[in-house]
Amino acid sequence: MLAALAAIFWAAPREEGAVDWFAPMIPGGWMAWTLPVALFFWVISSLLVLFTILAIRFPETPRIGILRIETTRGDRLFISLLGSAFLNLGWLFFFGAPLWGALILCLVYAAAVFRWV
Repeated sequence: MLAALAAIFWAAPREEGAVDWFAPMIPGGWMAWTLPVALFFWVISSLLVLFTILAIRFPETPRIGILRIETTRGDRLFISLLGSAFLNLGWLFFFGAPLWGALILCLVYAAAVFRWV
């Protein structure tokens, strides 16, 4: 995973010697592959690899939380990612572009999901 992260930063466009965060990584591509988008997908894939290793090393037992359904670590990760997407969309609708507040809200939400769901 660290090699993939190094490749992402190696492929990042540069302007005057510094990384250009919002320049397209694939000029003329169909998707806006910028450095933040690539880092987002790297984080998601790293979480999936980490949770796979955790499931193999420390087998999980489902538990019943406040939703009254059995959930495993992977289920709680999915619930927290899905809820975080909606929190970010709501933040964009109500407050606009800077998403630092939404990031903090999502981290608190994910901690609550992993603790109580």
